[in-house]
Amino acid sequence: MIRSANSPIGALPAWIKLNNVIFNKVTVSPISYDKGLGVFISGEDISRRAVLMTVPRDLILSLENVWIFAKSDHHLREVLESAGEYSRTARGAILIFLLLQLTHNAQPELKKLGGANPFGQYLNFLPSEIPLPTFWNAAERALLAGTSLEAALDAKLKSLDREFTRFQESTSSVDWCQDVWWAVETGNLCFEDWKYVDALYRSRALDLPGTGHSMVPCIDMANHSSGESTSALYDTDSNGNATLVLRDGKSMKDGEEVKITYGDEKGACEMLFSYGFIEETIDSAREIYLDLEIPEDDPLKIAKNAVSHSAPGFRLFSQESSIAWEGPFIWLLCVNEEDGLGFRMLQTKDGERELKVFWNDSEIKDVSKLDSLLKLHPMWEIFSLRVITTLQARVEAQLLSLERSKGQLGNDLSIEEVDAKISHNASKLRGLEEAMLHQAYQEFEDQKMDLLESKTVLEYLGPAKPDDKAAMEDDFS
Repeated sequence: MIRSANSPIGALPAWIKLNNVIFNKVTVSPISYDKGLGVFISGEDISRRAVLMTVPRDLILSLENVWIFAKSDHHLREVLESAGEYSRTARGAILIFLLLQLTHNAQPELKKLGGANPFGQYLNFLPSEIPLPTFWNAAERALLAGTSLEAALDAKLKSLDREFTRFQESTSSVDWCQDVWWAVETGNLCFEDWKYVDALYRSRALDLPGTGHSMVPCIDMANHSSGESTSALYDTDSNGNATLVLRDGKSMKDGEEVKITYGDEKGACEMLFSYGFIEETIDSAREIYLDLEIPEDDPLKIAKNAVSHSAPGFRLFSQESSIAWEGPFIWLLCVNEEDGLGFRMLQTKDGERELKVFWNDSEIKDVSKLDSLLKLHPMWEIFSLRVITTLQARVEAQLLSLERSKGQLGNDLSIEEVDAKISHNASKLRGLEEAMLHQAYQEFEDQKMDLLESKTVLEYLGPAKPDDKAAMEDDFS
């Protein structure tokens, strides 16, 4: 595993001065309420809009700058080129750059490997351990049973493993990579390192205006606070430098912490997944993503999966006092051949054969817009009832999973194996998601009952006695 010794925070001012980073009435210091660092007002109060930090554009770790660095670093260039299209994405290029710099920092005897870079030096100020769920042990991960993060974390770990394997395969032919990273006797790069650079990127990257997803030294020391508690914003000035700017109307006193927002719209699950915590003031899960699977007895299952480019699931999200949802996949799941859905293999201009999807014999150019076609159909309310019933059933299944896991957690977990803060955050996520799922279930129930009273649905189902309502609902489960 490659890790370098952490530099004391007292050495940061020298790095700042050497690399022309400008601090205006702020400093980086340890925070009192947790491990780690934060940005604080220093010296005097600020009562008007001001630029608190300016970070030169050549220090910003972005896709563009990684490739600029590669022009003078042939080791970096070799790895980027070996990685192919992966290194043409911001995340891929930045992860590769971080790996080289960490290798250089951890093995100073390899002086020519991954030439010295200011950002590489800055890495020594960042934490060597990051409490994201990808690093939780088995007992801690068990706390997520029944939450939406359980499936998301499992998928993420599998995705990281595939990425790491592909990265190893693509770089094994580079001599120095084989010797330093992959050889049984001399190699020291492992999956934990890949998880570490991924965690660095996810927890510290900003969507910088005009630059895109990037890591910005010093500005990334600012902690999160949402809503009116956000005291500063990050931006880009006319020269392409990254800036930290006090919000309009904000005033701050000497010693107060400057906080940015990591995204007010992000749900509790995403906050815990990407940053390792849930803000204490959050009283709603905000959003939940649940997966869906086409039933095995659907004769069109293979074809539907082949033509769908949407994620196989749906997103629940808070909208004022109600729960809304979105997910184009479910419309494809809930209609079939007898409704007007069809598939054909057609020959393309270059002679290849391609599967096409049709609705009432007209080709559907964009399957994700299927619902717009269904709205024009006389059976729209029937299709809607199928969808609402399917959504409600999936929500009910998630609630049952949460309920079942409660007793199991109490029986199986050892307190010694679980970090207290991780336990607190997992418990908060469980409570927030359970409340949102209960609300969604009830709202779907109300919508379902309204649809069951519609003229179109009643005519479709045929004459029924009042006490046959349950049987009517079963037709759409």
